[in-house]
This record gives sequence, C-alpha cells and structure tokens, in this order.
Amino acid sequence: MLSHRTKRVLLQLLPFGIFPAIFSVIYGLLEKGILGDNPTYPSTGNPYSFQVFVPTLLAFSIGILMGIFEVFYINKWFQKKSFTRKIISKSIFYFVALIIASLTSVVVSHAVDLGVGLFDKQIWNFAAAFTSSFAFWSVLLYFTLAITLCLFYVEVSGNIGQAVLLNFFTGKYHQPLEEERVYMFLDMKSSTTIAERLGHVRYFEMLKEYYIDLSDPIIDYGGEIYQYVGDEVIVTWKVKPGFANNALHCFFAMKVALQQQVEKYQSTYGVVPSFKAGIHFGRVTTGEIGVIKKEITFSGDVLNTTARIQGLCNAYQVDLLISEKLANALEPNGTLEAKSMGEAELRGRNEKVGLYTVERIKH
Repeated sequence: MLSHRTKRVLLQLLPFGIFPAIFSVIYGLLEKGILGDNPTYPSTGNPYSFQVFVPTLLAFSIGILMGIFEVFYINKWFQKKSFTRKIISKSIFYFVALIIASLTSVVVSHAVDLGVGLFDKQIWNFAAAFTSSFAFWSVLLYFTLAITLCLFYVEVSGNIGQAVLLNFFTGKYHQPLEEERVYMFLDMKSSTTIAERLGHVRYFEMLKEYYIDLSDPIIDYGGEIYQYVGDEVIVTWKVKPGFANNALHCFFAMKVALQQQVEKYQSTYGVVPSFKAGIHFGRVTTGEIGVIKKEITFSGDVLNTTARIQGLCNAYQVDLLISEKLANALEPNGTLEAKSMGEAELRGRNEKVGLYTVERIKH
C-alpha cells in the first residue's frame, strides 16, 4: 500500500506527464490537419508521417522526468521566491530544458520512423534542419506553455492544498455532503510573549519555519491543513480504519520534528516554539461557499468542541487533550496510552465531555 507521502508526490508528478501528453496529441492533430498526406515538412524537408503513440509517450515521459526534477530538486532552489517570480524563473529554466528535450524527441521519432540508429548522420541532419526552422520554435513554445500550466497547477495546489484543489475540480463538495472527520486544533504555546520578544517581523519569520517543520509529519500521516489561524493550525482527516491512532501518531511526530530543530530555533531566534493540541471527531457538513472567493468549509459542532478541548490544555497542564469519544476509538497496539482527566463542561455546551490525555509508551 502506498504511503501518504508517495501518493502526494504522485499527484504532483501526474500533471507534468498529462499536460504535455495532451498538448502532444492536440499538436499532432493540428499538424495532421495542416500537412494532410504530405510526406515531408515543407519548411525543412524532414520526413513526416502522422503518429500519435510515440510522440505522446515521449511527451509523457519527458514531462514526468521534468516533474521528478521539479518536485525533488528545482522547487527547492526557487522556494523563497514570490509566486510570480517563481513561475517566470522556472518557465525560463524549462524553456532551455525543452530545447534539449525537443531535440531528443525529434531524433528518437525519426530514428523510429526510418528504422535507423540514433547516431545515424541522416537523423542528425534532419535534427539540425528542424532546430533552425520555425516549426522547432513553435513546438518549443507550445510545450513550454504545457509545462508552465503544470507549474501553475502545482503552485496553486501548494497554496490552497492538493485535496482542496482536486475537490474543486471534481466538484465533490459543490453540493453539501455530510461526512465523519477528525480535527486537531494545534496552538503554539506562549505565542504572545514570543511575538513581543521577537517583534512582529521576526516572529512571522519564525512562524513560517515552524509551519514548515510541522508539515512533513502532517503529510506522512495523511492530514489536510484546513486553516492557519494566526499561530494555530487546524488539521483534519476523514474517518477511516485506524484514524484515531493515526491522528495521535501525527501529533507525536510533530513533537519530534520540532525537537530535532531545537538548535536552529535557539541559535536563530533565541526561543524554541512548542505547542498544545485538542483532538476530537464527529459528523460535519462539507461544502463550497463564497462568491468572490470560494472555499471548501466544514460546519458542525465538532469544530467548536475541538477548539474548546484544546483551550483546556493549560488548565489541565498537558500538551494534549482528546475527547472520550476519540479515546474509545483508539485501537490497542502497545504504543499509546490514554489517561482519563475526568469530565469538563465546555463553554457553550450543556453537557459534560470526558477528556483524556495520551502518552506514547516507550519500550
């Protein structure tokens, strides 16, 4: 079974294969409509035969290869640039890369058509004629546009979330749906004091680092970031087998992720951020709202309840509180131990809620 991180990477890579492949098919059909049964390209004299499979497969393969470099390497080089500068800079980078990719595509396609080797002199004469023609630059610009669309998709996906973007495209929540979801309200400790000590700009820089360090565990455990509210993060999961254990393991993984960065925070900011969290689950209504700005939002008492539970962490002097309902859903596996903290009457509720804290069992 694929891990959550692997699924996320595959979702990032697919557009890099799909967009160029679709553009390749469209370009081939347009080319066929213009050239018809002509056996050569009029501008270069290169042999022409209508094919779909080979150019499409090459476009898909080259796109995926570029996607791999983008996701694992290139994106890191441009990570601190603004959205617009990032798109422009990467588009120029890939424009150069596509010159090489287009040349490769032409050489391979002609080699397949003529049944000769890749280093045959005739193939490279055709390639030289092609790269000096208008056709070459039209193909290059066409596929640069395809890659730019991929980059735009990936950047927008990163800004609003993969799951949210896919849900918008599929229209899953165009009509409101009821579903069972887990929520984690995670809040930074002593954030006001830290902000006053660092100043607003430095505090914001630290907050960005803090969110980056928390992201990997959320990805690894399949969480969706619903909202950033100041120094608070709201993470959600659909209720699936093992959901309670999964959410709690995510919490402890985030603790470890911050502990591993203690030296960085101490040397850069003079403080080490920490957090407390409340976790609960229940039924919510999910749907699209808004006209000027659309969002997929969740509505239900479970969100208010989770926020209230998180708000009691200081009173109980613990970093984690979960509802009794979630504690009852835990699957015994010898790694987590839930301890009852009694019942509490939450603000805005007439009934008391059983509260638990959870500790990781050390072997």
